[in-house]
Amino acid sequence: MRKSVEKHGISTQNYNDPTILRFLIARSMDPEKAAKMFVQWKKWRDEFVPLGFIPDSEVEDELGDKKIYLQGLSKIGQHPVMIIKANKHFPSKDQLQFKKFVVHLLDKTIASSFKEGREIGNEKMIVVMDLEKLSYKNVDARGLIIGFQFLQAYYPERLAKLYMLCMPWFFVSVWKMVSCFLEKATLEKIIIVSNEEERKGFIKEIGEDTLTEEYGGLSKLVALQDFTVDHHHFPLNEQINGCF
Repeated sequence: MRKSVEKHGISTQNYNDPTILRFLIARSMDPEKAAKMFVQWKKWRDEFVPLGFIPDSEVEDELGDKKIYLQGLSKIGQHPVMIIKANKHFPSKDQLQFKKFVVHLLDKTIASSFKEGREIGNEKMIVVMDLEKLSYKNVDARGLIIGFQFLQAYYPERLAKLYMLCMPWFFVSVWKMVSCFLEKATLEKIIIVSNEEERKGFIKEIGEDTLTEEYGGLSKLVALQDFTVDHHHFPLNEQINGCF
């Protein structure tokens, strides 16, 4: 795969094996397809995230809604946990800012998992999408599709699991439509929590120390913008620099 990437004039010298492996897994271990995906990702990253990160100042409107929370690491797997309060989201009038916000929150969530002695490059996240008190004005199928498309195209093998909580009846048809845009591998990582057994599994995996009281845990919500990540804790193999 490295040789295939370098044929496009792009060096893989700054990218370690765990990073290369993520692209290979995403393309069923086909080195040519993985190389193509890597090249597309590198070009996109250079153009869309020229600073290496998206600063708060470029996504202030999205941050203002306080709809994303970072809760530390899960009990099982030690994955960073992101909670989305869907009832605080409203479809964006500025699609460019929304896309930047998706990158901002994904980058920051991944960076929050860094620990000394942990190999960089294979960090995965757990996403909790809380649909409680969701109303029609919060529904944003386009935003959901953009988020998943970014995950699949530019963040291969970054999603460990996605839990969907309290899905209202009117959202079922929206989810079915959104699901059509998801790859099989992504769909297999999504759990719609709808019974007690699934709820217990959700609590067990993330852990009481990481979950907040409303989900059966002991923690408090920490807004995305209140969670500080030093730029030195970014996955250096992703060539991310700067800080939040």
